[in-house]
Amino acid sequence: MNTYTKLGAGLMATLALSLSSFGDDHSKPELSPLNVVGSNADEPTLSSGLKSSLPIDSYPQGISVLSAEQIKLQGLKSLGDVIDYTPGVNNSQGEGHRDAAVIRGVRTTQDFYRDGIRDDVQYYRPLYNIEQVEVVRGPNALVSGFGGAYGFINRVSKKGVVGESFNSFSASVDTFGETVYQMDNNIELSDNTALRINMYGDNLENHRDYYYGDSFGVNPTLRMNLGDGSTLDLSYEYINQERFIDRGIPTGLDGRPVESLKDYVFADPSENFSNHEANFFKAIYEHEIADGLTGKLAFSHSDQDKLYKNVYVSGYFFSPAALNAQGFTTAALRIELDGYVDTTQRNSTIFSYSIDGEFETGSMVHNVFAALEYTSTENNNDRYNADFDPTAANEDEAIFALSRTLLSGGFGAGQIGNQGTDVTLSNNYTSNRADLTEGDLSVFSLTLQDEISFNESLDLIVGARFDNMEYDVNSFSSANVVTPLSDSDDTISPRIGVIYDVTEMATIYASYSESFAPVAGDQYASLKADFTNIDPNSFENTEFGFRYDLLNGLTLSASYFIIDSSVADDPNDDGLYEFYHSETTGFEVQLQGSLTDNWFISAGYASLDAEDPDGDRVREAPENMLSVWNNYTVTDRFAVNLGVVYQDDSQIGSGTSPILPAYTRVDVGATMLVTDNTTIQLNVENVTDELYFPHSHSTHQASVGAPVHATFGITSSF
Repeated sequence: MNTYTKLGAGLMATLALSLSSFGDDHSKPELSPLNVVGSNADEPTLSSGLKSSLPIDSYPQGISVLSAEQIKLQGLKSLGDVIDYTPGVNNSQGEGHRDAAVIRGVRTTQDFYRDGIRDDVQYYRPLYNIEQVEVVRGPNALVSGFGGAYGFINRVSKKGVVGESFNSFSASVDTFGETVYQMDNNIELSDNTALRINMYGDNLENHRDYYYGDSFGVNPTLRMNLGDGSTLDLSYEYINQERFIDRGIPTGLDGRPVESLKDYVFADPSENFSNHEANFFKAIYEHEIADGLTGKLAFSHSDQDKLYKNVYVSGYFFSPAALNAQGFTTAALRIELDGYVDTTQRNSTIFSYSIDGEFETGSMVHNVFAALEYTSTENNNDRYNADFDPTAANEDEAIFALSRTLLSGGFGAGQIGNQGTDVTLSNNYTSNRADLTEGDLSVFSLTLQDEISFNESLDLIVGARFDNMEYDVNSFSSANVVTPLSDSDDTISPRIGVIYDVTEMATIYASYSESFAPVAGDQYASLKADFTNIDPNSFENTEFGFRYDLLNGLTLSASYFIIDSSVADDPNDDGLYEFYHSETTGFEVQLQGSLTDNWFISAGYASLDAEDPDGDRVREAPENMLSVWNNYTVTDRFAVNLGVVYQDDSQIGSGTSPILPAYTRVDVGATMLVTDNTTIQLNVENVTDELYFPHSHSTHQASVGAPVHATFGITSSF
């Protein structure tokens, strides 16, 4: 059965189920339009993790907030799907085993947060227990601490709801055979206590020759009202994930992905997979210190174990001349494979105490935020490169005949080996160690911020954050000789913003903020002896913007930004570091809200001018990005969706080649309320069946976008 036949059969089944409900009693609950004045759907508000009392429309920085309701209606299954519909942010491949965002032109695997708490291990973050996702663009260390070079992404957790009991269950299946289920139960234990349990599981499939994945997560949370305005939230989450790693397809002579190889998977089921197991504990105690002054004590601990093992294409010999240069006399195509296995064990503990209060001095109103925070992280990491043939000059790479058949039974049985010779190769990950480190990171932070309201029209934000960072690591050589290394940094990161209400509907703002990142990198796995005297990388964001409230709750916002970065580099690997300065400029436009009582729209456009110090365009930074999503309530029980995502050409590597071609993807969907408590949903992605390549990691590693496919879902509340 071809793809369109599957789509048609599923659509007919969905319509039949929908039509069967029309003969029922029509005195049923109605679908609530998103963000319509007078409806039951409220516009999302900022979480306390962003350390601001300002409403979204006054936040002096580029920000996008997607609620759980909108995420569900759009059929978004991952954080990467959320990024697709966020202006100024695009996805990187993440090597097929992790979230990796490109925020205003810079890739990050570190700048992810959960309720304002750092969540920086490399994995795919689920959305089953999330109330909303906040994407802040531009560096701002007052919120993110270290990192956040060009922005960060914060997931806001669901919490127990006191005074209510409710249950919700949803399940979906797509035309590839992928299945997902989610459960959300809130139990009223007493007048002051509620237990909420969220759970999910999935069995992953996709359009490629080979793929699999299984995940499970459960998150019980306990909310207690302790009286006198005090609350205690306790949370535990367990996640277990395993999935196949697909690093994509090679690029050809023209620098573009080789379309004829779109279905090929260059991997081995026994050599390409990732495992991630994690335990998260969190406790938040909030209390009223005095009138208008509250305190929050937060504790979190995470224990995570991550392994990823993969081989991938590192070379593609697409002509006899290219093969001859490697010693081959045949015209048959060849690929070169490289690989490694990497493990991370990370324990992180974070304590913080903050106070937030409002007081007046004369005619001015101050909202003051002050916080102390201590972070302790133990990080053990090792990496072993592939070892295909110890007798070859380049043992971590091997050349094989191009074949759509998965390599199996250990590499090399009947394959073409190194130097053009027919040999049987074996591979191991034990004799070619790249690194082994045991690190301890401690960070002490002090934050002070004042949001000053001079009158009804003018607000000023001033603040600064002090960080003391100590990083000690034992680095083991291949002969297990231990070299102790350390790095220490003291930094002060300021923030200032001015917000002016020109009219009741129009607001303009200007802001300046800074952040920094240690030269050891995103994942605490790289430290060198000469880092001790190197200052952290620094990032400065200057931004101007406006927001205008139109009729029916529709808001237009725009911003222009300049990001100056100063990043240390050792181009000759001789311990002589230089700081390279670069500037990224751009502007973003968002339109979100209700065009009519029935029509909700969320649209974003970003234009980015990003060049490296050599004047070349920054990798993974498209010049233009556009996304539009519409939700239209046809009747009180039926709604339809239309989404469009566009992305310009982007560089896979430095220079002018290779590149990812521009693409446009069109998504559609429909939601039907069929009973008092049950809805069914259909989402079709890439309805035009365009062949596109959404992201990459490096040369010869271009991901292949999924062809047209549909997801059928059902949600029941009881």
